[in-house]
Amino acid sequence: MRQTTGRSVSVNGRSVHVEESGRGTDWVVFEAGAGQGRTCWDAVVPLLADRARLVTYDRAGFGRSDRTAQQLSVDDMAADLVALVDAVIPQPATLVLVAHSMGGLVARRAVESLGPRLRGLLLLDPTPERAPVYDSFDRTAAKVDRAMGVTQALVRFRPLARMASGNIRRVFPADTYATMLAEDFVPAGIAQTRKEFKATAAAIPQFRAEPPGSPTCPTVLLSASRPAKGREQQHAAIAEHQRRWAETLPDGRFEEVDSGHLVQAEQPGVVADRVAYLLGRTPERSSAPSA
Repeated sequence: MRQTTGRSVSVNGRSVHVEESGRGTDWVVFEAGAGQGRTCWDAVVPLLADRARLVTYDRAGFGRSDRTAQQLSVDDMAADLVALVDAVIPQPATLVLVAHSMGGLVARRAVESLGPRLRGLLLLDPTPERAPVYDSFDRTAAKVDRAMGVTQALVRFRPLARMASGNIRRVFPADTYATMLAEDFVPAGIAQTRKEFKATAAAIPQFRAEPPGSPTCPTVLLSASRPAKGREQQHAAIAEHQRRWAETLPDGRFEEVDSGHLVQAEQPGVVADRVAYLLGRTPERSSAPSA
């Protein structure tokens, strides 16, 4: 099992579990995608341990954080992220924020409040709100919720939990997967994933009507180039919207990476390299990161 220890941090009246590692004067904070928490960054964190101080955490209701009966919105999650930064990273230190998938929505809302504290933003395969996949997302979300309701009941039986998490087992280290299986693939964990999926569905109309302010810090968007079987067309549309969004930024970069959606598990070296690039980035040092 993982040996990393953590602590509880109070954010907006909620208690979240935080793990801190690494050394140095620079800071990096990681925001997971829906259905995941601090453990999804296990393959990336050791690669940056000598470069910066690293902060991973479980959102409220997930992993080792306190459970919550409340239906949190994406804005609530963003407010918790901002409060976490204020609680853990001393002023006036700046940080690089790394976010995966749905965590990209959370991060983009948080960017509005983090302001000058944000040194760089790294987004791993997010889906921009204008992508066509979201046009009928309310119906998709309802179908997914019904399926997850069945999964929530089935994971009480551990062999079925292992079957349901096979895609995770194939890409994460064994000790990371064991922790995920014990903490996330349990009824309470699936229930929280359902809430986060509902939060995403509710956020999309809001993001379309009033998009978050564009980050002004250097921003890198890594787009996974290997779509799931049967989703090639959808994937191509998402990638094009990712590219368009990155091109609207004053200092944005779009890159494709040879990976499935879980970029941090399949290409941790690339993720660590881009974090290091953002940590070293200044207006005078604008050269592209290494391949």
